[in-house]
Amino acid sequence: MTGSARRSLPRRNRLAASVLTVAILGLAAALTASAAAQTTSPTCVPQTLDASAVLPGTPLLVSPSPGSADAMPQNQISFLGAPAGSITNLTVTGSQTGAHTGTLDPYSQNDGASFVPDQPFASGETVTVAGTYAPPAPSAAVPFSYTFAVGSPDPIAQIPETGVTTGPPGTILHFRSAPGVTPPNVKVFVDMPQAQAGGDIFFSVYPGPGQTGPEIMKPNGQLVWFDPLPTGTFATNVLVQRYLGQPVLTWWQGVISHHGFGIGEGEIYNTSYQPVATVHAGNGLAEDLHELQLTPQGTALITAWKPLYCNLSTAGGSAAGALYDAVMQEIDVKTGLVMYEWDSLDHVPWSDTHALPAAHATTIWPWDWFHMNSIQLQYDGSLLISSRMTWTVYDVNATTGQIVWELGGRQSSFKIGPGAAFSWQHDARQLGPNLFTVFNNNGPPAQDPTSSGLLIKINQRTHTATLAHAAVPPTPVFAQTQGNIQPLTGENWWLEFGDVGEMVELGPTGQLLYLAHSPNDTQIYRAMRFPWSAQPTTPPALAVAGSALYASWNGATDVAFWRVLAGPSATALSPGATSRDSGFETKLRIPAGAAFVAVQALSASGAVLATSPAEPA
Repeated sequence: MTGSARRSLPRRNRLAASVLTVAILGLAAALTASAAAQTTSPTCVPQTLDASAVLPGTPLLVSPSPGSADAMPQNQISFLGAPAGSITNLTVTGSQTGAHTGTLDPYSQNDGASFVPDQPFASGETVTVAGTYAPPAPSAAVPFSYTFAVGSPDPIAQIPETGVTTGPPGTILHFRSAPGVTPPNVKVFVDMPQAQAGGDIFFSVYPGPGQTGPEIMKPNGQLVWFDPLPTGTFATNVLVQRYLGQPVLTWWQGVISHHGFGIGEGEIYNTSYQPVATVHAGNGLAEDLHELQLTPQGTALITAWKPLYCNLSTAGGSAAGALYDAVMQEIDVKTGLVMYEWDSLDHVPWSDTHALPAAHATTIWPWDWFHMNSIQLQYDGSLLISSRMTWTVYDVNATTGQIVWELGGRQSSFKIGPGAAFSWQHDARQLGPNLFTVFNNNGPPAQDPTSSGLLIKINQRTHTATLAHAAVPPTPVFAQTQGNIQPLTGENWWLEFGDVGEMVELGPTGQLLYLAHSPNDTQIYRAMRFPWSAQPTTPPALAVAGSALYASWNGATDVAFWRVLAGPSATALSPGATSRDSGFETKLRIPAGAAFVAVQALSASGAVLATSPAEPA
């Protein structure tokens, strides 16, 4: 087990225990839901869709949005756009719970604050928020008042995915010097020289065989780093990002429910694999597996799923129905406060969905009508949001929360040209002012049994969207769920085919340059390529087996050679033979007559990077 795993394991066990508790409570509540639920569920959509969330006469973007009907009982009230000191005379009053005391906690960026109530609101009540915005002098103060309604959370039963700890021979990696590291074996089938410039591969395989956890792999299939998680806890979305100007490794980890979402937290680690920060969703929700994007301002854009009782009769469903309100939250990483929450229910009509009809939904399996799966902060500060179930990519004004344009779907702002249509997509990204990529799943049900990566160019003057490039492997692959596309150097394209577990790199004309595959019946939410340089704070590990010595250093990227140290005691060791590093684990020979041995990890220049503890030979 790595040093980082030893440090993190107690916290992770607490996470697993807390998630299990939520699941058990959810199951108990769901089993009695039919008795507890009202004959008619509440209305959960606002009277006006896609209204501005800015308070008139102020720069304050607020959430819950004025007029919304989907707040949670544990909701903060977020004011984004002006320093906390400009918000005065604040009162918060529930129609059932009365006046609420609490604290107005500022964001670390000094651009707003959240009112955190001392007590939760009551489901079904209307909350009135009133106060004064005091702009810089000489402008006059602006009074404000607005209302929102608190929804009725549906405590659905969580049905967690279970880990698979065993597998056929060859499907699990094993190392003598790191017996606690047993990830699934990802096999490389094609590895052309032109495919080596994209950096290492970052991903996580689930549900097994072997252990699950965030992983880094060299393109040749050699493991670089693996951080095992407790059985039943999974990781997704392993990325290299920047936090407060420094490169960091990020991922989501938690429980994955068969409902299609995650219940967990986001991790931020430094280049020594030490925890820097943990990101939690707010407003009574858990962070979902689909997205964790850090911004230059030190905030995190995350997805969360909010199951609510909701009257679905106008959508052809039950009046005593339930659905998922897919939400985006911007979290201040330093304080953990919710700076803004964008709720799909407040902005998009149900009629835009391609999901199964609402008549199929129950309170145990709520209507998954939107399914948010990617978020990106764009060059102009707006947000790019992908909805799998509406087949749409949305450009959202980050100042007002309103939709600026829609690419794809039933209400596309652009006429879609030949080859540029997509469905059930993932991983929408902006590459340039008018250039966007999407991973086009094309099902299920299959629109075309081929998934692909699309580069789409939009023209906002002519309202057209044209295909600039389609990245399709020579042998078609159909990924029903998950997946991503990433541009690499030399006009190459990297694609990962989600539930198929296949990773490919394609050249500019579609030639196959790289192909790797996880074991059968495994999935990879995303796999990305990044340059990475890291050195753990833990020492190298070694194992003695007869006259052989096995050395490894989980996560180290700059080891070029290993040098054996040997001697009559642990404190009297002399340098011996040096061997070239051969991957995650390197086999060395023990000098004859040595009573104790250790190893030194050396850089390409021969500098000593770290020395292992001595072991009896």
